[in-house]
Amino acid sequence: MPTQTISIGCDHAGFDYKDVIVELLKEKGIAVINHGTNSAESVDYPDFVHPVAADVEDQTAHLGIILCGSGNGAAMTANKHQQIRAALCWSKELAELARQHNDANILSIPVRFVSEAVALEMVKAFLNTDFEGGRHQRRVNKIACS
Repeated sequence: MPTQTISIGCDHAGFDYKDVIVELLKEKGIAVINHGTNSAESVDYPDFVHPVAADVEDQTAHLGIILCGSGNGAAMTANKHQQIRAALCWSKELAELARQHNDANILSIPVRFVSEAVALEMVKAFLNTDFEGGRHQRRVNKIACS
């Protein structure tokens, strides 16, 4: 597996941003698993989010990025997977905190509520921020229902 692999998926609202994010990742030498969608034709976001969550859960990908209009449906779908901690973020600071404090492994982007520039800043922050562990690890250990 390359140094880092990111799995990405979106619905019809997110495909424009997804393409720009994929370009950014490739420029950084990051391997991308692109689950689509690749057009503005209406689709059901779970069909593109579940594969991303599965990639992260089975460690085919290190992290995931999902996009939909509000980011909510995508995050809710991904979070049905036991080992997933998808964070709905709308600022760089929230993306950093999601990684630092919550060990988020999927970033959910609400494309109808953030600019393309903010989305790219969130992606960079998400990828470049490490989990702090410590007191946060105890809390993260309590998230999954088993």
